[in-house]
Amino acid sequence: MTSVLISGASIAGPALAHWLRRSGFDVTIVEKSHTLRGGGYPIDIRGTAVGVVERMGLLPRLREAHVDTQRITMLDADGSVVTSMSAVALTGSRDEDIEIPRGELTTMLYDTVRDDVEFLFDNSIVALNDHADGVDVTFRSGLERTYDLVIGADGLHSGVRALVFGPEEQFHHYLGYCFAGFTMPNRLGLAHEGVMWNQPGRAAALYAAGTGGTVHGFLNFALPEAPFGAFKDPAAQRDLVASVFAGDGWEVPHMVETMRTADDLFFDTVSQIHLPRWSSGRVALVGDAAYAPSFLTGQGSSLALVGAYVLAGHLATAHDHTAAFDAYERQTRPFVEANQGIVGKSRSEMLPGTAEALAARNAALRTRATMPAEQPRPEHSAMELPEFIPSS
Repeated sequence: MTSVLISGASIAGPALAHWLRRSGFDVTIVEKSHTLRGGGYPIDIRGTAVGVVERMGLLPRLREAHVDTQRITMLDADGSVVTSMSAVALTGSRDEDIEIPRGELTTMLYDTVRDDVEFLFDNSIVALNDHADGVDVTFRSGLERTYDLVIGADGLHSGVRALVFGPEEQFHHYLGYCFAGFTMPNRLGLAHEGVMWNQPGRAAALYAAGTGGTVHGFLNFALPEAPFGAFKDPAAQRDLVASVFAGDGWEVPHMVETMRTADDLFFDTVSQIHLPRWSSGRVALVGDAAYAPSFLTGQGSSLALVGAYVLAGHLATAHDHTAAFDAYERQTRPFVEANQGIVGKSRSEMLPGTAEALAARNAALRTRATMPAEQPRPEHSAMELPEFIPSS
């Protein structure tokens, strides 16, 4: 039985484990957090990825947990309404698409493998020795094991990628923005809606996934250089965000105050990962670790699900891991690159950099709010799923 170690228990990792277990692989998942991470902002499953969750047997549960955002309202610097529109009009989504809290999806994926996969929580990989007979792995805890294959599904700042391919800066394509996300009280009584306030180069958003007493707060801003030094320093992250939004109006002061003490703060850059190759020897990458598209595309989770399905399918059917990794990349890369390319338009809509660009964006949104919804992006469904494993 082929043994596989997967680093990362978010989306790509458990999805990959699900398909590998169905094909008889012996799977272990290592996760640096002490437990499965719940909560989190809503994410989207669109196009080709809907077919993946359907084949996993998760589609009915996902439909039940669908957020169903009904309205997005854009605000000017003084808090006045620029326009309000349906989420469909803004994003070009379609009825088959699913919006779900990130924690709901990770829990569902975990449930599909929890009884068949070994989980090593509160641990991580610190060294890899890839050789002809396997990969010797040293964990942070001091544990040492050998696996036939190792897969990095550990996100934008992947530790596996750094160990095998080198420092992140080589592959990190910074798009010029940072964001901070956190949970905060629903002071405005929002329900199934989002509200976004803008100044040139920065935006504050409140997003209510339902009708509860909390909302997801987001503070997004332009920054010329990626703040690599802040990635592992929460205090520096909080100071940076607070300095950018100092003196702003609307709900921003309260958001900054809440961000200062939030216990679920998630800070990161708006970035993509561009790698010339997604595997080396017996080690491969999947999801954001290999090809993060940035949250501006709304496709990170979908690419992770599709990539995990295709990688597992080729590992189950190819004559060896080298052929499997080659086929996975050959089949998936065009889909990835098409979806990474979505970022151009999304970037100009979210954070216009000048007063003139912001005014033009607002005028365009007012017009769009009165027109029929845009057609779904063809990139979302640009790949047809191969038939590796019978549907459940």
